[in-house]
Amino acid sequence: MIDLRIHEHPILKFDRGRELRFIFEGKEMKGYESETIAAALYASGLKEFMHSFKLNRPRGIFCAIGVCASCAMRVNGVPNIRTCIAPLKEGTIVERQERRGEFPTNTVKKETKKEELETDITVIGGGPAGLSAAIYAAKYGAKVVLIDKAPKLGGQLIKQTHKFFGSRKHDAGVRGIDIAEKLIKEVLDNKNITVLTKTSAFGYYEPMTIGAASNERSTLYKIKTKKIIMATGAAEKSLIFENNDLPGVYGAGAAQTLMNVYGVKPGDNLIMVGAGNVGVIVAYQLLQAGVNVKMIVEAMPKIGAYFVHAAKVRRMGVPILTRHSIKRAYGDGKVEGATIVQLDDKWQPIPGTERDVEVDGIAISVGLRPTYGILDQAGVKLKFVPELGGHVALRNKNLETSVKGIYIAGDVAGIEEASTAIMEGRIAGLSAAIDMGLAGDDAVELREKVREELKDLRAGPFGERIRKGLEKVEVL
Repeated sequence: MIDLRIHEHPILKFDRGRELRFIFEGKEMKGYESETIAAALYASGLKEFMHSFKLNRPRGIFCAIGVCASCAMRVNGVPNIRTCIAPLKEGTIVERQERRGEFPTNTVKKETKKEELETDITVIGGGPAGLSAAIYAAKYGAKVVLIDKAPKLGGQLIKQTHKFFGSRKHDAGVRGIDIAEKLIKEVLDNKNITVLTKTSAFGYYEPMTIGAASNERSTLYKIKTKKIIMATGAAEKSLIFENNDLPGVYGAGAAQTLMNVYGVKPGDNLIMVGAGNVGVIVAYQLLQAGVNVKMIVEAMPKIGAYFVHAAKVRRMGVPILTRHSIKRAYGDGKVEGATIVQLDDKWQPIPGTERDVEVDGIAISVGLRPTYGILDQAGVKLKFVPELGGHVALRNKNLETSVKGIYIAGDVAGIEEASTAIMEGRIAGLSAAIDMGLAGDDAVELREKVREELKDLRAGPFGERIRKGLEKVEVL
């Protein structure tokens, strides 16, 4: 029986918890209580989770954070469940569904509990920005409801095993997973913060009301709030090439989630597409997890990652091919190989330079896009800003948007690093508390101090793109 779980790792120890049994298409399977349904299935070797609606093509995990729906299955008779964020339960019955999925019939009726909450501030997103926003708002007595669709708080931090760069006051030399644990503890220890994990915010309603539902379909929440802080993060971009939808093609973040959160190898042999910081760092983490990274391909003429990260993977025998890209993936229902090709100075493939590489996985690291859906629904003014990764909200210097009482922080405000997300979260949390009259001059002074620190983080040549993008949106 295939088992892709990681049992030895140089940094991480995986406490998987109690062993569970579940049924997949009539066959008894094994998983653990710390896993999602998708993680347990992937660990057992399953890569084909569903078929596309229009063309009936096989689909597999791509994002692993509940955004893309390529892992949707029928769970206990209910179709279209995003199994990458659905917790595994003892006795769960899982099936692949016919494309759109039939409406559930002859299933056990389960009463959905309806719950109304009233709070001062609702924070949507439990990553570095959302955690920081909740902490700094609650510091001044605000009652906060923090919502996150993942089984665990921390966002991208819980899968970042590398140490941060920068200054000591911005956690330089500390691993992302350790920063996450510190922030999570602060949130869970604060009696002013109510945490709703495994819960998806699905809509904004007037006046200042958020609709949310537990991922287990057990509770429907109506949250009446005075302020909203959107810290919904970002989703990974894909890349256009032949068969880019085959199971086994996934975002670098999905590979990182599988191996660093759930302790599951994304495959045995992979290539990484993209040599920016994320691509190179995740490639190194794949090597730590026992995955053979055959190469990193990068379309640009030079590597975008920090030299120290690139040097690490090169020392471990991984070539980084600049002016190269992926031309196609191939395989019968799943990735069995990739064709790479050299590019000319006009970004066009050079005939005759094609090369086939046998792999069972292709990780894509070509950037992120802000997840702005609820902001758009709420009527917040958005603008497409390439420097910030896509559509982002117009805002003032306090991170309040064009809709009074709605603030933004983190990647939804513009794609940056975790350190800047933390600082923006602090500013948004402080701003919401100040605007409610809960915080006085000391909070205003603290916000100004944080703003200056954030300015310092964005200084220098690496921050030039972000500064240029912010000039287009800090207009309110």
